Parts: sequence; structure tokens; C-alpha cells
Amino acid sequence: MSRSERRLQRIGSSMLISLPVDWIKTHTLKKGDVVSVETNNDNSISIFPTDTRRETPKEVTILLPGLSTEKLLNQIYGSYLLGYDLIQIKGRSPINYETREQIKSVIRKLVGLEIVDEDSFKITVQFLLDSHSMEVSKILKRMSSLIGGMHRDTISSLLKDNDTLGDLIRKRDDEVDRQYFLIVRLMRSAMMDRKLASSLNLTNIDLLDYRIAANHLESAGDHICSLASFLSSFQVDDHIAELIQNANLIIFKMHEQSVKGFIDRNIDASLQVIGLYPKFNEILKLISHEYVDRKISSHKFVVSTINATSTMDKIARCWVDIADLVKPVYLME
Repeated sequence: MSRSERRLQRIGSSMLISLPVDWIKTHTLKKGDVVSVETNNDNSISIFPTDTRRETPKEVTILLPGLSTEKLLNQIYGSYLLGYDLIQIKGRSPINYETREQIKSVIRKLVGLEIVDEDSFKITVQFLLDSHSMEVSKILKRMSSLIGGMHRDTISSLLKDNDTLGDLIRKRDDEVDRQYFLIVRLMRSAMMDRKLASSLNLTNIDLLDYRIAANHLESAGDHICSLASFLSSFQVDDHIAELIQNANLIIFKMHEQSVKGFIDRNIDASLQVIGLYPKFNEILKLISHEYVDRKISSHKFVVSTINATSTMDKIARCWVDIADLVKPVYLME
């Protein structure tokens, strides 16, 4: 990033400044070309050539020879997250069926990525969505909604035998991961492209905060998958089940208010989340005392209960961490 100072000049009733020569050359602009000027949230301005959105898509080529399957798949993920629009996967010999299926399995996990060309030696994949028209808050809300459904289904099935619950929860967590990867791609791309950041209406601090919030949401989804596994591995009586349900009712409220507080920049909602955590922690202590007081001898039960309560605490802390992101905004106002 270069910086220079320019003196304002008055021509008629207008105030003008000259544009840097290097910037003009980089964008091959000439007299009479039109540029767009946008006012940012912090009252700074951004200037863009009007044809920026029609630039040649960012392309990357992944060469198969010498790559292990793991490295190949990681390069596809990495190319997507780094904002490449066109990904070409090429081999010197025909790509075998197993490798093709693995590539296609990864592509299905990445929102907006589609195969646009394929032959024996190559697969060409393109990102077909318009990043400039996306609303990051809606993607975050979608993640939140999926995670909320996963969590509620996990707790509602506490006293029921449901052998397929774990698989169903994991499949929905895969969709959470898809939305998470999309947010990471958008945030990284916007950090490199100020016009994209401007169209998303996000400052540099917003980009960082959304990246962190999305990470906490993705972690919460993983913890809920673990919770579903722990709760299905042992039987609980009605009293302990009620305590677990009460603890999670508080987590549900923390979840709702943390995401609302973050998106709306609502300090009251965020402070409510932080205030709910001690109440949740008290119920965890009751659950721990319950099996200790009863002198339950089953090692498996004790370990499963500890794992379940520890995982519930990790979920709750995800919502506290998201609520904490609003504090700096409140303190600056």
C-alpha cells in the first residue's frame, strides 16, 4: 500500500485532486474514462475503475503429478479460500476414477464451485456466484440456524433411542462447514479487494470480526456433534436428563442473543449472554454433584458425564466469545 498527500484544487464550484500516475497506469485509464467513488462507513472514500468487476477471473492450475491425494485436496480447498475463480486440475496421464470422485466430493463441500469443463486429462472448476451481491450477515445467520437445529435435536432426543441421530447431525454439520468456507473465502477476498469490501459494506475491523465469529460458530457445530455422540453413549435417568435439558435451554438463549448482538451490534443482547453464563455453570455443578453424591460406580457413566458437561461448556463459551466481539464497538462509542 502506498500513500501520498494531495492538495485540493478548486475549479468552478468543485474541489478536485489529482490521481496517482502509477494507479492510472495499472488500470490503463485514459482521459474520459469513468471511475466510481464510494463513501465508506468511516467517512473515507474509495475510488474504483468502473470495469473492475469485469476483470479476468483469478485462475490457478493444480498439476497432479507428484501430488498425494491429501495434498491435492488441500490445494483445492486452499485455492477456493484464497478467492480463485477458476481452478484447473491437470494430469499428464488420464485422471483415474477414484481421484475424480475425491475431487468431486471436495467440490460438493464448497458453495458456488461447479465443474464447467472435464475431459480425460483435466477438470476445470469455476466459482459461479457474484461475491459483490452477497450479504455476509445472511450467511452467518444461515450457519446459526443450522447449528441451532442440530443442538435442539440433540437435546430433544436425550431420553429416546435414536441410532441415526449422530449421522444426521454430522451431515448437517457438513453444511455448516460449507457456509463457513464461503465466509472465509469472502473475508479473505475482501481484505485483498477494497471494492469487494465496500460492496459488502464491511470495514477492516468488520472483516476480522466476521471471520472470528464464523470460526466460533463452526467450532460450536463441531462441539454439538461431539455432544450428540456422548449423550447417545450412556443412559441417564429423568432427573439428570432434566438438569442437562435445563443447562442447554440456557445455552439456546445464549446462542440466540450472541448472534443477534453481533449482527445488530447490540451491546444489551451481548451483555445478556455474558450474564447467563454463571447461571449455566451452576447447573453444570449440580450435574457433577448428582453423580458424585449418589456414589455411582460406573466408570463409563462418570467419564461420559464429564465429557458431556465439558462439551456443553465449550459450546456455551463459543457464544460468550461471540458476545465479546461487540464489547470493543460499545467502548468506542
